[in-house]
Amino acid sequence: MGKLTVHALRVVLVLVFTGAVFVQAMMVVALATKADDGSLPLTALRVVTILGMVTVEVALFCVWRLVTMVRRGTVFSHAAFRYVDIVIGAIVAAALVWFAVTVINAPGQRDDPGVTLIMGGIGVAILGVALIVLVLRMLLAKAVARDGEAAQLQAELDEVI
Repeated sequence: MGKLTVHALRVVLVLVFTGAVFVQAMMVVALATKADDGSLPLTALRVVTILGMVTVEVALFCVWRLVTMVRRGTVFSHAAFRYVDIVIGAIVAAALVWFAVTVINAPGQRDDPGVTLIMGGIGVAILGVALIVLVLRMLLAKAVARDGEAAQLQAELDEVI
């Protein structure tokens, strides 16, 4: 991976992380102030938003660590699995948070249940992203195994020579 690509990705990660922290801070401030009507759904949506931002921040941190491993050439190791597993968990948690938003929002959509169905579909799509990352994890596992085999074969060849 080139230096320009790594720097560009890190800039994007920092911008998204900063945005997530900003949204979290605004939700905490909103929770600390008295709501106009004191309605529970608004409070629940704010809490769920804070939790959703945590899932984003966790995933971003792990992607940062994986990019660092790629840059160092150490991504094809068992240490990378920990970060990939955490990313998968964060995506699943984000899907669960989205389903919570859908449930909280559903009573207000009685006249237009299509919105709730669309939101449910978005939650399923988020779970689909987790499955894609799981497939990529399996590819990483194969690459790590092949890298180990190559190192073993190189060692055997070095002994022969």
